[in-house]
Amino acid sequence: MIELTANLHMHSLYSDGSGTHAEIGRAAARTGLDVVLVTDHNVWVQGVDAYYRDGRKRCLLIVGEEIHDQDRVPQKNHLLVFNANQELSTYADDPQILVQAVQRAGGLSFLAHPVESDMPAIGETDISWESWDVTGFTGLELWNGFSEFKSVARGRLDALFYAFFPLALPHGPLPRTLQIWDDLLVQGRRIVAMGGSDAHALHLSLGPIRRTVFPYEYHFSAINSHIIAPSRLTGDLFEDKKMLFASLAAGHCFIGYDIPASTHGFRFSAHGRSSNAIMGDEMALNGSVTLQAKLPSPAHIRLIKDGTCVKEVKGETLTFITEEPGVFRIEAYKRFLGISRGWIFSNPIYIR
Repeated sequence: MIELTANLHMHSLYSDGSGTHAEIGRAAARTGLDVVLVTDHNVWVQGVDAYYRDGRKRCLLIVGEEIHDQDRVPQKNHLLVFNANQELSTYADDPQILVQAVQRAGGLSFLAHPVESDMPAIGETDISWESWDVTGFTGLELWNGFSEFKSVARGRLDALFYAFFPLALPHGPLPRTLQIWDDLLVQGRRIVAMGGSDAHALHLSLGPIRRTVFPYEYHFSAINSHIIAPSRLTGDLFEDKKMLFASLAAGHCFIGYDIPASTHGFRFSAHGRSSNAIMGDEMALNGSVTLQAKLPSPAHIRLIKDGTCVKEVKGETLTFITEEPGVFRIEAYKRFLGISRGWIFSNPIYIR
């Protein structure tokens, strides 16, 4: 199995970002990403999916879309659409019909920033997800970098501080988002969690002070989705996209905040008498199952079962034997710049 580092939510000049697709692709390659997915608002840009290079490094750039009803006030219910390969924003006025259209197109759909604050200081409204009766979506965006910024920067001075000191910002997924995800999992639903930067590389002006708020390169080194794929990217655009989206849909991935320390190499697995499983897999309970998490460096590790912590340790490994079914996932926290911060959030293993 191969680990691919991907940034799955960002914007270009085609909506409210500041970079071209080529600039984004080169920046992603420069920072060591394998995959970057551009999701402009209500526009699907054709003809730019490609491998982009910076020197000897390359990154696969794929275009998706962030769709929402532009006539709705406020404009809530944003849906990230991947691999539909067609424009679907005409279905934006009804989230359930939109999700069904994505399914028919063979695409994946993720609820963008399910919980988000307003930020009047920069003209940003609360654009949380509200249509919780919707079914059939692939997953949700558990950790959104820009949403977290809006939740802590309550005025222009806060915004200016974090613009100059972005490393002070990330703490982890919003607690309410984690609670919503656990509630959905406990209901028996398979909901894939992904992390997104929501990168815009916005240009901030405050009198004579001008600053790019969170450049693309910063986002690409911070909150990423690490996808466990069956093989390396080959350079064949069609086959690589097919493999990538199949692994993401299966939940074979985790969210890593890569600035405190690299999360590359994290693994979470389950081992039973007759079968094994990795993140995103289901397995039958046959006697007992041994769950094991392995981290690339020491951290505070928590094993969550059905929304409740059942074991926590400090170190590089966690082992737990269960004789009960449940939905199991891993959280890991690491101290950085004096405080404990979210570091790794795995997708679940479903023991039925």
